Amino acid sequence: MRVFNTLDEIKDIRETAVALGNFDGVHMGHRALIRRAVDKAKEKGIKSAVFTFSNHPRNLIAGRNIVQNIITGEQKEKIIEELDVDYLFNIEFTWDICNMKPELFVEELLCRCFRMKYAICGFNYRFGSRAEGTPELLKEMGRELDFELDMFEPVIVDGNIVSSTFIRGLIETGQVERCRKYMGERYRITGSVVVGNKIGRTIGFPTVNQVIDENMITPSNGVYITTCTFEGKTYPSITNIGVKPTIGDYKKNAETHIFDFSGDLYGKEITVEFIKKTRDEKKFNGIEELTAQIDRDCMKARKYHGLD
Repeated sequence: MRVFNTLDEIKDIRETAVALGNFDGVHMGHRALIRRAVDKAKEKGIKSAVFTFSNHPRNLIAGRNIVQNIITGEQKEKIIEELDVDYLFNIEFTWDICNMKPELFVEELLCRCFRMKYAICGFNYRFGSRAEGTPELLKEMGRELDFELDMFEPVIVDGNIVSSTFIRGLIETGQVERCRKYMGERYRITGSVVVGNKIGRTIGFPTVNQVIDENMITPSNGVYITTCTFEGKTYPSITNIGVKPTIGDYKKNAETHIFDFSGDLYGKEITVEFIKKTRDEKKFNGIEELTAQIDRDCMKARKYHGLD
C-alpha cells in the first residue's frame, strides 16, 4: 500500500475507487465500506484508495481536542493495509480544506488529485465548507465529471448502528467486552512502559505502567482482565485504569500486572488488550485493605485466563 501524507506527494497514480470518510477507528462499518471500494476497484481494473484525514476535522474547528482517537494512526494504517487497499490518502485537515467549496473539493481533490472514478461513502458523509457537501451533490457531480457513486448504508450489529461515537461510549463506560463486536478487534492501549511509584512490587504485585495519552479515548477507571503483548509474545494480565486514590494523588494511568512474568520492560513498547471490566476503582482504608482486594482481583483474572 502506498501512503500519501500530503497532497504534494500524490503523483504517478492510476485511476481510483475511493472510500471516503474519517475512519476514526476503522470499525466494522468502515471495514465494510472499504472492502466495497476494494471490490469495485478490482471489478473495474483500477486502484482502490482510502481518503481520510490525519487529524480530526472537529478538533481543528474547535481549536482543541474535543474528539479523542479510538486507535492510533499506526493502527489505523495497519488495518487499512490489511484490507488490501492500494493507496491511502492520509491528509492533514487544514483551514484551506475546511473552507473549500464542496464543488471545488470534488473537482480539485477527488477528481484531479485522487483521479477518482468511483466514490464510496456513508449515507451521512459531509464535506466542503460548512459541511455543505452531501452524497446527493456527489451523485450530481458524478454525472458531470464522469465518476460513479455508491452510497453505503449503515452497518447494524445487535440493533445498534456501528459508529465511532457508539464505540467511544462503550469504552468510556467500561463496556470493553462489547468493543470487539463493533470494532473488529479488542480495544487496546499501546505505549512505552514508564517508571511508576514501584508500590506494586512492595506488596507482591509488580506492575508495568503506561501514561494515558490525552488524545486517546480511555476506559472508565477500574480493574480489567487484559492481555499484554510485547516483542511478539502475548501474556495473560490484569490492568488497573485510574488515579490510585488509596495511595496518593496521581494522574490517570494504566497499570498492568503480568501473571507469572519477571523481567524489566522499562522503555519497551507494549500493547494491552482489554477483555472485560471486573470492578470500578475505589479508595480503600489503607494499603492492607487494598492489597487484599488486589489479591481477589488477581484470583478472578487468573481463573478467567485458565491459570488456576
